[in-house]
Amino acid sequence: MTCDLLLERERLKRRVLWALATFHPGDPSASDVLALLNDLYDQERNDTPCSDKPLELVEVRNSVSFMHHNSGIDIILEQTIPQPWRERFHQASIGSTRVAGGPYATDWNKFSTEWEAEMWHLETHRAARHKLE
Repeated sequence: MTCDLLLERERLKRRVLWALATFHPGDPSASDVLALLNDLYDQERNDTPCSDKPLELVEVRNSVSFMHHNSGIDIILEQTIPQPWRERFHQASIGSTRVAGGPYATDWNKFSTEWEAEMWHLETHRAARHKLE
């Protein structure tokens, strides 16, 4: 997958996840948003070779390296975040401050916690939709 395609897909996914957050699970008004998210995830699965099983968040968390910056805060080494997680983090972090050495570790921790909450919210929408079908 090209970098441009990854960037655009993760940018769109981020916007759609934020849109989904405005709906309660089971709200029929969320069906178009949910369908778009499902299409994005299907595209992602189809673009990933069978031998490249996508990393789960816990695996990604374990692979990310932290470093104590001379400013007294912890930062993460971006190159240790595997794709597509790095791009997901970038899209969720637009507008966030950082130091030249990398993003703040607290921002990475907040992102990963929020990602879990977003995935839980998505799954509750899917479950509610499945019950209605």
